[in-house]
Amino acid sequence: MAKKILFVMTGADHWTLNDGTKHPTGFWAEEAVAPYEAFRAAGHEITVATPGGVVPTVDKGSLAPEVNGGDEGARRMADALASLTELASPVRLEDVSLDDWDAVFYPGGHGPMEDLAVNADSGALLAEALRSGKPLGVVCHAPAALLAAVDEDGSNAFEGRRVAAFSNAEETQAGLADKAKWLLESRLVQAGVDVQVGEPWAPKVVVDGNLVTGQNPASSAPLAQELLKKLA
Repeated sequence: MAKKILFVMTGADHWTLNDGTKHPTGFWAEEAVAPYEAFRAAGHEITVATPGGVVPTVDKGSLAPEVNGGDEGARRMADALASLTELASPVRLEDVSLDDWDAVFYPGGHGPMEDLAVNADSGALLAEALRSGKPLGVVCHAPAALLAAVDEDGSNAFEGRRVAAFSNAEETQAGLADKAKWLLESRLVQAGVDVQVGEPWAPKVVVDGNLVTGQNPASSAPLAQELLKKLA
């Protein structure tokens, strides 16, 4: 039976670095494409939500040959991305009700570090999804959004939960760690989240109840398979 999956995506097209410069970014193509293709192949419906309903921006770096196994892979990724027609007409994140969805998924990219990390609507949705028992998937830099899931007593709704997220080692190897205002792994640990760190760039998926998280782009496809198990 077809289920309804909400993709919550960044509306940011840049990431503000420590010196105030704006690093062009958005969402990472593979982290939207691989789960999208898996969910659609299983017959499920997908709707995209962004802050303000803005059309999400793809990080152009995620379409480069060097991260897609060469020119042919880059062409395939660009073609696949073009088939995600739902990206052109997002709903407003502010208007979303969890009751309307069977599962929630957050793709990454550096964009969530800019907007979803401080977005109260997203934070409330994440906390509600976690409590609801509905499948909740979050990958790579998208766990930045967990930082906004703060309960009334000031604690993080994900405190004590086991998650995978883009690691400090990966940010360092990507060349941006020393330019960042803060590092995702470190900030999650400060919030009381139990970050499980795998080898840089290798698939790493952590399942903790209804919460399924992945460390990096390579984790997107295996994460989608874990979410599909929970939707079966």
